[in-house]
Order: sequence, then C-alpha cells, then structure tokens
Amino acid sequence: MIHSEHDVLIIGGGVAGLTLALELAGHRAVTLLRPALDDFGASRWAQGGIAAVLAPTDNIEAHVQDTLIAGDGLCDEAAVRFTVEHGREAIDWLIELGVPFTPDTTENAVYPYHLTREGGHGARRIIHAADATGKALIDTLLEHACHHPDIRLIEEWQAIELLKDGQGHCRGALCLDIHDQLQLAAAQDIVLATGGASGLYQHTTSPAPACGEGMAMAAALGATLMNLEFQQFHPTCLYDPDGSPFLISEAVRGEGGLLRNIHGIRFMPDYDERAELAPRDIVARAIHAEMLRHESSHVLLDITHLEAARIQEHFPTIHAHCLSRGLDITRDPIPVVPAAHYSCGGIATDLQGASDVAHLYAIGEVACTGLHGANRMASNSLLECLVFARSAAQALRKVTSERRAEPIIPFSSLNVSSEPTGSENIDQAFTTLRETMSQCAGIVRSNEGLAAGEESLKRLNKECAGLLQKDWQDQASCLALNRLHHALVLADMLLRVARERHESRGLHYNRDYPHHDTSVPAASKATLAS
Repeated sequence: MIHSEHDVLIIGGGVAGLTLALELAGHRAVTLLRPALDDFGASRWAQGGIAAVLAPTDNIEAHVQDTLIAGDGLCDEAAVRFTVEHGREAIDWLIELGVPFTPDTTENAVYPYHLTREGGHGARRIIHAADATGKALIDTLLEHACHHPDIRLIEEWQAIELLKDGQGHCRGALCLDIHDQLQLAAAQDIVLATGGASGLYQHTTSPAPACGEGMAMAAALGATLMNLEFQQFHPTCLYDPDGSPFLISEAVRGEGGLLRNIHGIRFMPDYDERAELAPRDIVARAIHAEMLRHESSHVLLDITHLEAARIQEHFPTIHAHCLSRGLDITRDPIPVVPAAHYSCGGIATDLQGASDVAHLYAIGEVACTGLHGANRMASNSLLECLVFARSAAQALRKVTSERRAEPIIPFSSLNVSSEPTGSENIDQAFTTLRETMSQCAGIVRSNEGLAAGEESLKRLNKECAGLLQKDWQDQASCLALNRLHHALVLADMLLRVARERHESRGLHYNRDYPHHDTSVPAASKATLAS
C-alpha cells in the first residue's frame, strides 16, 4: 500500500468538483481525483442550462417561490434563498472564465445571452450553451484546472472507501490505481463530488450513471443521509431499446414541444393547468399513466409544428443525435419515456457543504442541501453545483490549526480474495438490483411493492455475500465489487425511508397513501445504523 499526504482531497471532477478546485486553488493545495469515467458523468450530459435571475424582468422572489412550489413543501427556504441570491455572481464568474453561452441576437434583447424557460419556472431564466451546456461547462472548467499550478489532477485513482481517525473525523480515502495498487490518500479535508444514484435503476438518462457510491461511503463513516426516497425521473428520455440512453432536454417543452400519447392525442392539459410546463414529477407520472392506459412502451414529444431552422438553432445536439438514429425531429415526433435522472436526496450538508462528520464535505448531486425538497426544478441542479462549490471553497480557505490524526484502515479493507471474481456474476447482480428498484421504487410505488423490494434485496445480499470479497489482483473486478456493495447499501436505505413515508409528495408517490400528510416529518433522515 502506497501512502500519500494531501491538503484538500476532492473526489469527483464534474461541475461541482472542478468549480471547488478552481475557487480554492491559490489558498490551499488541491488534489482532484477525476477518473476517466467522470467524462461520462451527469455534468457533461446536462443539456438544458443553469437557472438564475438574470433578466431585468425577473426577480429573486419569483425564482424562490417557483422552487418552493416545485419542491412540494419540503424545501429548506433558507437554502433556496441562499442559492437563488448567489446565482447571478456564479453566472458572471462562468462568463469571465469564457463559458460559450448562447447569445441573444434578437432586437431589444433584455440580456446579452439567450434565456429559455423550463418546467416549473414562471419566467425565462435558463442560460445555456445551445443544448450542450454541461459539455461547455466541463470543457471550460477542466481547461482552467489543468493549467492551475495549485491543482493536482489524478486520473489514475478511484476512491473505494473513506477513512476516519480515532475521533471519527474523516481523514482520507482508500483508492485503487490503474496498476492495481492500493493508495492511501491522507488529507486534512475531504470533499465528495461523486454524483447521485440514478444508476440504481434500470433506465437512466446517462450512459454511465453513479450508483450512490459517495453517499454509501459517507454513510459508512456515520454521515447522515437525507430524503433518499425522492429520486427524480426525467419525463423525456429518448425511447430506443437498442441504443444508449439519451436525454431530451426539458427546454424542448419550454420552447413549445407538446406531449402526445401513442395515438397522437395531447394529454398534459388533462393532468395539470401548466400542461407541458408542469414540474417534472407531475409530467413523469402523467406519462406513466398514459403508457399504462394505452399499454404503450412510450409517448411522443412533438415539435414538428416549430420552424425547422429554429429547432436546429436551439437544439443542434438533440437534432444531430436523433438523426444519427434515423429520426428527423423537424418532421417526426420523438418517442420518449421517463428515466431515472437525479437524486434529490443525499448527504445532509449545511450552506457551506459540510456534513455532520468532521472534515467531510459534499457538493453537487451527492449532497442534500434542502434546495430541491421533494422534487428538483429544472436547471436548478447546475446552479446548486456552482453556488455550493463556491461557498464550500470560502469555508475551506480558513485552515484550522487542528493537528491531523492518521487515518485508520479498517481490517475489512485488507482482505484479499485468492479467487478472481467473474464479471458476469457482478453484471447479473446489478441487473437484478436495478430491476428490483425500477419495479418496486419507481415512479409509482405501493406498500406491497416496497416490502417486496426489501425482501428481494435481502435475498440478493445473501447471494452476493461470496462475491463481496474484494479481489485486489484485478482492478476492474475490485471496482465493480465495491460499486455493487455501495449500491446494495444505498438501495436498502432508500427502500427503508420510502416505506416509512406514509404519504405521497413530490417524487415519492405511493398508491396506498395518495395524499399529503402534515404529520409526516418534512425531511427523512437515515444513517447506516438506523
């Protein structure tokens, strides 16, 4: 095992991790673990944009109220106001860095960059880079990070476990490098920016979704997790059983796209007066209901009534990708289906990203700040990444004089399996896990289904007991096994808190409890021992 010392260790290199690194560098030495898999993570695939109050016709209070309504009574209003109030300065910072946002070239434009509107928003406040905002952000931030002398980027290590000292403080991470060697990375402060848990489900909007690894690692150290039951399903993922997942941005509906059932009949006005611009939880459940009603595998998103030039201008990535799959969206409606997209729950943090484990911070989708409540409003996620990463950087600039204790390596981390693990066994376990979660804890739930899911996971854990002996001789096998272990832990926690919420709210809809219940605690909290 190779031992190394670090000041601030950031695990995860999406928008949140890169933003923190850039804002902290120059004040403290930063080590950023950014494995190649991060290039396929949620940040790069974000299409729509960043919500912020930018136009003079918009205002802070309107954005706050839209967010509170979308969160269905579970948002932390202080977190919402903090995020919205710091949105403009975060966007100005990105513009200074050179992020190529789409300009507004119309006459008498109220803001230099084009602003679109998405579900739940009462105004046009989404700044974007065509329909590939995430890619534009990552490319720009990564370019700056690679040239900063105080940022050490490590692409060859993958964190597999967090380590604590004798006082229970987080003091580093156990990693595996590309040469199958264990790396003990001791650090003064550790920041998780590892993404969410949509990979627990069968159908997702990302080709390489996180499975809640960061959440599970934090829980193992004793960190509190919050609101895990609120898993968002994006209403419109391209339906193509033979192709890889591909998100159809909410902005398509924001610019006038209409949802129709398999028979071509528009249905959203029957479910909500906001129609296609209702919050995502409402739209996803409406699509789910229409699919059940008509026994169809998908519905249709139609923008053929818009000018072809306008479609190609605002949605070049979507247009080109669909063409590559034989679909011309200027002429044909897009087959879409809801897919697991965003985890509203995660590691409970304060407004500086600090968890309740000393020296452990969390930012981005892995964290639960209270901003989203029971349902994330479109394009508030990248805003949250930026605002909380910058806030965490401010807090972390203040170096404490506390003497760092050495991390303790759990005995279980030293176990070595003499038998290599077959990848097909791991793949089958993941398939079973994802089928279970999709069937039992998906868009619409029931007491019976959640109980069946827990029983299924108990059986799967028993079947995987032999698999979960770590094999340090094979990096791919070891990483997959650790991922499976973390996924099983988090799935069990999610099902547990979902069963305990005896109401329907936001993204958690239980047929047996179809209404709100004010006696149910606003936020659900869970620890590994609870």
